Amino acid sequence: MDLIPVEIGPLNPQVQDLAVGVVLFAACFLCLLPLLRRMNRVLEARERATDGVTAQAERLRALAEEKRAEIEAELAAARHDASRTRRRAEAEGAALIAESRAEGLREREELFARAAARIDADLTTARAELQDHLPRLAAELASRVLGEPVGPETPTRAADAW
Repeated sequence: MDLIPVEIGPLNPQVQDLAVGVVLFAACFLCLLPLLRRMNRVLEARERATDGVTAQAERLRALAEEKRAEIEAELAAARHDASRTRRRAEAEGAALIAESRAEGLREREELFARAAARIDADLTTARAELQDHLPRLAAELASRVLGEPVGPETPTRAADAW
């Protein structure tokens, strides 16, 4: 007997086929019902565990963000302190350089003064020695220029006497 009185081909199921299908489905459903309940419990436990781990991960992430913010604040303070130390060291270095430069200029002036005094002393000594030897050196130079001996102890010629 057909469920639908119109002939529509294989889509028109028989009533006895439907009854057998419903009975078989009910039997399969009743057999699988404990397995389905167990699967639901396992899925719910997995969901609870996943949500618990997710919540714990969120707590850890929040804690990590808090620690990162603290570390960044400490780093900023350290950078600020390092900058202040660097500026102070630069100022001290500039002061030391200026002091060293002034000391170097002072030493240079002292060296120049001592060298000038020494040169003046050497020049005075050299002039005094040269004054002692000047008549002899003048006579030697004149002898070389004229080509004959000249000096206080050389005899004078008759022609030069006039």
